[in-house]
Amino acid sequence: MNAMIEVRDLRKSFGDNEVIRGVDLDVEKSTVKCIIGPSGSGKSTVLRCLNLLEVPTSGTIRVEGEDILGRNAPVNRIRQRMGMVFQRFNLFPHLTVAENITLAPMMLGKVTKVEARERALELLTRVGLAEKIDAHPSSLSGGQQQRVAIARALAMRPHVMLFDEPTSALDPEMVSEVLDVMKQLVEEGMTMVVVTHEMGFAREVADEVIFLDKGQILEAAPPAQLFDHPQEERTRNFLSKILH
Repeated sequence: MNAMIEVRDLRKSFGDNEVIRGVDLDVEKSTVKCIIGPSGSGKSTVLRCLNLLEVPTSGTIRVEGEDILGRNAPVNRIRQRMGMVFQRFNLFPHLTVAENITLAPMMLGKVTKVEARERALELLTRVGLAEKIDAHPSSLSGGQQQRVAIARALAMRPHVMLFDEPTSALDPEMVSEVLDVMKQLVEEGMTMVVVTHEMGFAREVADEVIFLDKGQILEAAPPAQLFDHPQEERTRNFLSKILH
């Protein structure tokens, strides 16, 4: 099976602090990988390395066969294929919802203004926010802002979606509306890498759950196996604290 993303011996240091210590990861097309682990384990750093928001100290990352760490790698073109949704919504407050979604496709010359707005409306309909197309982010709830952020990432027609704890900044009652949109993407066959602390979501949608601790993958398995029969003592301790 061809991996859409291949990571080998990924390492990342901040000064003398090595936060990612030899991670290997394969993400096949139309699969969902959920990365879990304690705070400070390096989960977000792994994700940010995948689209070079953080530049790895060493290792190799291939996206659809292209070495994105190569000297002449077309980083911007590769990055366009990877949508990213952050903990914070990062919407431009002075722009409307439509303008937030259409900005990047129009700047890159991918679409006309009319096409971009049509696409924005289509995406907002998918995430249940068509009526908010001309609203400003300040008038939206956190869950609505995060759904707009997902629509904005999808506007670039990415091949892979990266989610960095997309529900962690939300009030509990807003979490499900964002997870429902993500589940819809899973059903449509989107390739996804999700850093999450939503264990129910990981159990339901992941093809593989990866437990990261101190910058290393301690265990990776299908959800039923990892949650119900973890092999590592450290995994068992972590899960016993968060699964009630």
